[in-house]
Amino acid sequence: MQSLINHLLQLQELVLIQDEHRATGDGAHLERLNGNIVEMTDKLPPQIKGFIQRLIKKDHIVMAPMHNGSCAICGMRLPISQVQAVRKLKELQTCPSCARVLYESSDAARWIGERQSRTEPRKVGIARFSAESLMIPNMKAEKRDDAIAELAECMQRERFVDNADKLVSAALERENILSTAMDNGLAFPHVRGIEGGGLTLAMGTNSKGIAFDGERLVNIICFFTIPTAVSAFYLRLMAGLTEAFLKAQNREALLAAATPEQLWKSLVKATRYTIK
Repeated sequence: MQSLINHLLQLQELVLIQDEHRATGDGAHLERLNGNIVEMTDKLPPQIKGFIQRLIKKDHIVMAPMHNGSCAICGMRLPISQVQAVRKLKELQTCPSCARVLYESSDAARWIGERQSRTEPRKVGIARFSAESLMIPNMKAEKRDDAIAELAECMQRERFVDNADKLVSAALERENILSTAMDNGLAFPHVRGIEGGGLTLAMGTNSKGIAFDGERLVNIICFFTIPTAVSAFYLRLMAGLTEAFLKAQNREALLAAATPEQLWKSLVKATRYTIK
């Protein structure tokens, strides 16, 4: 049963990767991705295939992590008997409310950041997802794996997540499916399934360029941790960042920043119209 869960998670990830490419306007890999999706769908057991295809038509998130005894997507509190059934992995379990396939990921990193107090002023724009403490100008890394590790360690150090090593492992697994490096020296590595908190962004820059995808050099890296429930919103956020970074003056301002404070101010200014 665990192999079927893994297969479904990989299928969902391919569908979401396809959505990412549509959101950023990069259609270079859509045909290949669609072929892989069809191939993986056809490998499903017949009694599961039709059910999953119906779910995907409704929403591309078909897999629901179980978090604190609840469905992490719709928030439905699960009966104790079903929580135990999900853990035993004897047969597929679906959420009684949203009908998604339930699973538990014990190896995933956890979000440990503090929630915003109701008495604090409401954050707007990019400040809803990031902070000055998550900015790294002039990154030390020269290669992709080291750059992702540098950003993940920053998230752990600033107490947004509990385990940088798990983040790095999951991010590299995603990169090995299809690189998140794009034109204009941008890359959007990310880890989905960091439950318990909000979507979080750490950013790093390197004017010389970091070897990210073969010989492709990346200068601006946006590293995200994404709760599964906000995967659709992540696409809009990534599209907003891509739109902002299409302007050369915005990219130049980010690369010119020498301190976290300067980088944060440049990011806020660059995204003031594209991220609300």
